[in-house]
Parts: sequence; C-alpha cells; structure tokens
Amino acid sequence: MPSVERELLNDAPGMTDHARVISQLLTDRFSCRAYLDDPVPHDVIQTMFALSQSAASWCNSQPWQVHVTEGNATERFREAFYGRATADAAARKMRRASDFDFPAAYTGVYKERQREVGWQLYKAVGIEYGDRKASGIQALENFRMFGAPHALVITTERDLGTYGVLDCGSYLGTLLLAAESLGIAMIPQAAFASYSPLLRDFFEIPANRAVVCGASFGYADMSHPANNFRSRRATLEDVVSWLSE
Repeated sequence: MPSVERELLNDAPGMTDHARVISQLLTDRFSCRAYLDDPVPHDVIQTMFALSQSAASWCNSQPWQVHVTEGNATERFREAFYGRATADAAARKMRRASDFDFPAAYTGVYKERQREVGWQLYKAVGIEYGDRKASGIQALENFRMFGAPHALVITTERDLGTYGVLDCGSYLGTLLLAAESLGIAMIPQAAFASYSPLLRDFFEIPANRAVVCGASFGYADMSHPANNFRSRRATLEDVVSWLSE
C-alpha cells in the first residue's frame, strides 16, 4: 500500500465499518479557506467540543482550554487581528510574538511540501509565480480568518511544556475529525500564535496559559476556488520503518 494520497481504504486488509467511517472523514476533511456567512448553531458547536473531549493526553492531564468566538465577538476579533496584521504589512514591520518558537527552517522534503501546497493554493486563486503583491494579500487572509463566522484559540498550561503542546496537538486532530463529522469546515492556523500578545489581551488569557494555535471554522463556501484543491500525502514508505527481527 504505497500511497495514502486522499484515498478511501475500503478494501484494505482488516478494514471494519468503524475504520471506513474514519477513512471517509479523513479523506473528506480539508483546510477550508473560504466560508459562508451562516454561523454554526451554538448547540452544534457544543456537540463538536463534547466529541473532542475524548482526545488522548498524557496522564489524562487534558491541558487544552479553548476560547471561541460567535456573532459580534467574531467581528471584533477579526477587526483587531486583521487590522494589526495589515498595519504590520504596510509598515513592513514584524511585531509578531509567539509563546513557542516557530520552525527554524524548512529544508529538504519539508521545504518541497511547503512549496507544493503553497503553489497549489496560488494556482487555485489565480496568483502568478513571482506576484508578491497578490501572494501577500492572500497571506493576510489568515488574519481575516478567511471570512469564517467563528474562531477558536487553544492554550496549554505553561508548566506542562512540550508535552502539554503535544497533548493539544492530539486534541486538535480529534477536533478536526469531530468538526468534519458534523459538516463543519475548519482550518488550523499557526498565524494565531504569531500574535499571542493580541490574543492574550482580547481573550483575557492568564499568564500561566500559553497560546498553542488557533483555527477558523464554519460552513465551507465550495464555490470559492481556494477550496478546490487538496494537498498530497507522503507514501507509507516515506514515514514508516519496519523492524521484524
């Protein structure tokens, strides 16, 4: 089974009905970059979080805490977030600050994958190679939350360090599947973490909590070209090593 590129594994060895459901959710899920205006009903959002609360964590610590926006709060946050980012872009200043170090560099295959998905997006929305102005405008869509009616921020307890972040990653993966199962589109965003001081002020996040990441969510606008491509996945040979003796 050399490829896992967005394919259903219905006939794979050992597949069960439960596995087929997971396969469908994983295949259908994508990072949504354009949303309808319609908000997700509050009780449906609660169901999404209730499902996600079963995520695994070290020592059952469950370090994640989530701040969520609805209605006017989303628009207030969008205005503050997008306003700060566009001002920084205009001034060509980087006033960003995260609670955790961002990757030092993408090299080798990791750089190749980063470039590939970036150009998939640019091609989908009609940005030509070398058009820095257009690519800059598209990058700022992260801070406009792609027009989503909801945003969320995930934080961890600082004292739990790397493993608190790891547990929050487990939670985020579970949250993405829970959202997909309910027909909710979502995109995880490191862009949120790059403005941790702004988030800390807006959501009144206490000093003992560190911002891990954020996400925008709602119902996908499937007529938008930004939602009409899918990223590729590495082969099993690229990621799995076997020991048999």
